[in-house]
Amino acid sequence: MNLETAMAHRSNPLHNAQQQLLRAVEQLGLERTVYEVLKEPERVVVVSIPVRMDDGSLRTFIGYRSQHTLATGPAKGGIRFHPDVTLDEIKALSMWMTFKCAVVQLPFGGGKGGVVCNPKQMSRGELERLSRGYIRAIAPFIGPERDIPAPDVYTDAQVMAWMMDEYSRLTGNDSPGVITGKPLVIGGSVGRTEATALGCVITIREAANFLGFDLDGATAVIQGFGNAGSISARLLNELGVRIIAVSDSSGNAYDPDGMDPVELLAHKQRTGSVRGFPGSREVPPEEFLTLPCDILVPAALENQITADNAHKIQARLIAEAANGPTTPEADTILFDRGITVIPDILASAGGVTVSYFEWVQNLNRWYWGEEKVNRRLERAMVRACQRVFSLGQQHKVNLREAAYMAAVERVASALRARGCL
Repeated sequence: MNLETAMAHRSNPLHNAQQQLLRAVEQLGLERTVYEVLKEPERVVVVSIPVRMDDGSLRTFIGYRSQHTLATGPAKGGIRFHPDVTLDEIKALSMWMTFKCAVVQLPFGGGKGGVVCNPKQMSRGELERLSRGYIRAIAPFIGPERDIPAPDVYTDAQVMAWMMDEYSRLTGNDSPGVITGKPLVIGGSVGRTEATALGCVITIREAANFLGFDLDGATAVIQGFGNAGSISARLLNELGVRIIAVSDSSGNAYDPDGMDPVELLAHKQRTGSVRGFPGSREVPPEEFLTLPCDILVPAALENQITADNAHKIQARLIAEAANGPTTPEADTILFDRGITVIPDILASAGGVTVSYFEWVQNLNRWYWGEEKVNRRLERAMVRACQRVFSLGQQHKVNLREAAYMAAVERVASALRARGCL
């Protein structure tokens, strides 16, 4: 394997996910067939979506939907609109969703979808036509008991509303349970917007208690200031954590004295970016993740912490609000350096947990209050943390390996019960 091929292999998210799966299978002493069954999705759908653009031209977009396994229940996972979406990325994300659902013991398998597009360069009308066209293309493969999509990168409650409406038109039935992350008025759940961030902050709190350090007065760096990143910053700040650096796709803002996350969000909404926040300065992008801090929250895209920068990370605790931000090589480096990583399948599981609550409410047409949603989310996340931390201590492995062991064991048990092994 030449250097160029080796580098591509290292950064391939599907390869990374498969490595993580294989490691867990070996550590649990499971039969190799578990890996063989789970290393690729059960089904992948590739679709072509013609969309009439505002200028009258017709443009065709490529979309994907991957269903990793249905052994533990219907597939569950988001849909992202992004110019860099690839099939291997979607496959990997669906695999990670399987284990994310399993680690918090939800009755779902993993799914993921994506469309190769740049939503920032599309009008509202174009986005609506694309959203409806995507659902028309994948409609035969989804449904409240088969595969339940949700928002992801550059999709939101409005996109989910269009998609749910299109599916309902196609089937002739009002089907709120086919999509989660919807607006409240058409079957969304209270607490869903904050769920990913709240779940992440709960895991940070539990990990800090486990490691024996106080969050009051700690410092945090947040990579990605979208929904998960901005709300995580606010919730951490409410616990006494000083937010010293944040970034988005356009730049970053750094102030070692700390910044108010509410004012940061207002600045971003006014200007389009966190850069230029009063009193802050911008650091070179390659230095951002290596800023000295207690807590680092990657809340952007995959492959951000790699073998190239892991030895420079100065955080004590990393909480992965994004999917797949740390490569397996980087994991080893961080573990050897004594840096604790709360893996994505645990740290970012709050979103899918409240998506499950939304789905249950949709199926029963009975809706809960925010206090009940947050109480049940807290219970699920604390229970998962305790299980993962205990496995890590018992087997002397990092938290990612412990989380995968908990998740893979559950999925393997389901496969075995169904007679698939």
